[in-house]
Order: sequence, then C-alpha cells, then structure tokens
Amino acid sequence: MTISNVSSLDDDSRIIVALDFPEAKIAEEFVSKLDPKLCKLKVGKELFTRAGPSFVEVLVSKGFDVFLDLKFHDIPNTVASACSVAADLGVWMMNVHASGGRGMMEAAREALDKKGQDGRPLLIAVTILTSIDQSDLSEIGFSGTPEDNVRRLGLLAKSAGLDGVVCSAMETEMLRKECGREFVLVTPGIRLAGSDKGDQKRVMTPVNAIRAGSHYLVIGRPVTQAGDPRKILININNELNRLI
Repeated sequence: MTISNVSSLDDDSRIIVALDFPEAKIAEEFVSKLDPKLCKLKVGKELFTRAGPSFVEVLVSKGFDVFLDLKFHDIPNTVASACSVAADLGVWMMNVHASGGRGMMEAAREALDKKGQDGRPLLIAVTILTSIDQSDLSEIGFSGTPEDNVRRLGLLAKSAGLDGVVCSAMETEMLRKECGREFVLVTPGIRLAGSDKGDQKRVMTPVNAIRAGSHYLVIGRPVTQAGDPRKILININNELNRLI
C-alpha cells in the first residue's frame, strides 16, 4: 500500500488534525466545524480511553479518514489481535512502536493482511517520539543520536513490511533517502510560524516539513485552539498546494 508524491497534494489533504480533547462532546463540536476534504483526524489515547471505539466509528461515518494513534507495544499476539480489532472500526491508519521488535511488527502486519489489501489500514511504526531529545535518549540508555535511532528503527519497520513510520520532520530527508519515496512518513511536531512549540522539541512548519519529505503532517493546537480552524486548514492546504 503506497501513496503518491507531493504532486497530488490538492487531491489528498496531507493534514491530520490531532483531536487532543478530554471528551467526545467537545471533540464532536470541534469536528462539526471541519470538512473531510480539508483534513484527516487523529484519535489518541486520552480521547479513545474516554469515548471508546464507538466515537471512532462516528468519525468514520462522517467521511473522515481516521488515524488511530494508540501506539500498540506488547507481545506479538496481543498487538496483532489489537490491530485486527482496530481495523474493524474502519480506520485509515494505525500505529505500533517500532521498539516492540520485528516479531511484533510482522505479526501486526500479517493480522491486517488478512483483511485484504484493498481494505486494510495503513500500518506505521513510531520511531523516536518528538518530545525526546539527545539528553532524554541518554537517560533511558539509548546510544547514538535521535537521528541514529530513527534510522535504525525506520529501516527495521520497513524490513518488517510496515507502510511507514512516525518521525520528526528533522529526520524525514534522511529516511526518504534510506527507505525510498513510497515509504510513508507521518510527522508530528508541526507548528505554524511563530506558534508555541509546547512540549515538542523537534518541530518544523508545514511547508518545510513537506519539502523535507513528509507525506502527512499531524497538527494539533495550532488548529484545535484557533478561532477559525476551518480557515487555518484552508490556508495550510493552499500553502502546500503551491509546492506543486
């Protein structure tokens, strides 16, 4: 399962809006202001834990592509079963932690392959969280730089048959060279020019991230806390379309 290059930006929005809300009602009110043509949606641990699988199905029924961001990391059989159940929700993409190892990633991929190639979600792996920098890596016992670890985990994910990885835009150019243009790169830590970095440490603007090789951009607070989120999304999409 592959996606095309930057030339199709106007046909497929590369923006994934992170629904980092504490409850479904607030998230639904926000989503009512959006259009599936302008963005995809990400449901993470907090909202999923509060609202459950049924909320994901509601978003899918509204026509949104949903990235289920639960970062599965467990023994292979458990992760494979979880991915299979998640696929039944109709999600567009889901993820696991690459540090779970080859066996875990291959089991997850095989579980999704049973759904059929046409209908199965994209399966990507988390490399190094964008909230982690060099000092954090050293503290938890990882040798090498963030880029070294992203390269190693990215290549491991590709060899295990995954569709792509989550990575910082700082590493996309390197991963594009190492893993090829069709390997999907999903980039969190996206901030608009002049906006607050928050708890992200390795960040980049939308245009620069796409230029560096990102396929999809995860954007949270710059959109969810905007007075007119729809206008923000239109502006970002227009900026990206001008890259053609």
